[in-house]
Amino acid sequence: MTQAISQTTTSREAFDVIRTENLTKKFGRVHALAGLNLNVAEGAVYALVGPNGAGKTTAIKILMNIFGPTHGRAQVLGMESTQIAGGAFTSIGYVSENQQLPEWMRVGGLLAYLRPFYPSWDRDLEKELVKQFDLPLDRKLRHLSRGMRMKAALASALAYHPKLIVLDEPFTGLDPLVRDELIEGLLDRAEESTIFVSSHDLAEIESFASHVGYLEDGRLRLSEELGVLVERFREVEVTLNAPTTPRSKVPDSWMHVSTSAAVVRFVESRFDRERTSGDVRNLFGEVRDITYTPMSLRSIFLAMAKAGRNAA
Repeated sequence: MTQAISQTTTSREAFDVIRTENLTKKFGRVHALAGLNLNVAEGAVYALVGPNGAGKTTAIKILMNIFGPTHGRAQVLGMESTQIAGGAFTSIGYVSENQQLPEWMRVGGLLAYLRPFYPSWDRDLEKELVKQFDLPLDRKLRHLSRGMRMKAALASALAYHPKLIVLDEPFTGLDPLVRDELIEGLLDRAEESTIFVSSHDLAEIESFASHVGYLEDGRLRLSEELGVLVERFREVEVTLNAPTTPRSKVPDSWMHVSTSAAVVRFVESRFDRERTSGDVRNLFGEVRDITYTPMSLRSIFLAMAKAGRNAA
């Protein structure tokens, strides 16, 4: 099975490490995923974000063959997700928010126990990760803080050079220093691995992700390069010469339009300075001033979440 993965990943210069087609998961009457179509290209650092209950963990558990899909399919490293088992995990590093570790073991004992399962385990890399994460090899896992246990889990998932690293909410509840250390360890491996991470921590995601997908109510609302996404959103403030009403309907790309006296504010989701300025003047005539303010990833997704709630 491991050999099949290796052949798939080397037969093409670039391919989708993760691909889902109409992926659906129902728990009784609840649709946790509703027709998810997701593509994660080789070499990407892809962040899947969204509110609680959006379906992020469900998607990851299907990819890792912890859950089976109700409908649709998923492929991981060229294999059907339903076939991911045993030797396939020698190419996948998986760490979840509630990672179960044998707490009676010492850190050094855990690493020693795992080595024989992974033919590509790199002892030099293991030592490097132990030093980088400042892991106490002689301490039992039960005596470590949550942050240190996450470091131990990540070290054990990176030491064998996986082609794909899958992380489910790895930063939840960690202090900023530990988050920075985990991210640094991930980015050190980014050149040799594709990274797929789900997280609520949008500020941290913005600092290292190359691509982002927004999942809401089990549906993928967007999926694109982070730089492209940030460039196409702006907070816009228009100062009119006098209070007036729009001459026609506002463009569909305008979100959260509000008017106060002679000031109009909105979020532009397809920002182009020339086009947006033209739309403003078509609606309001000549105006006194227009300002365009870049938005953080958190601000973008808050705007999208509110728009989705209002539409519902």
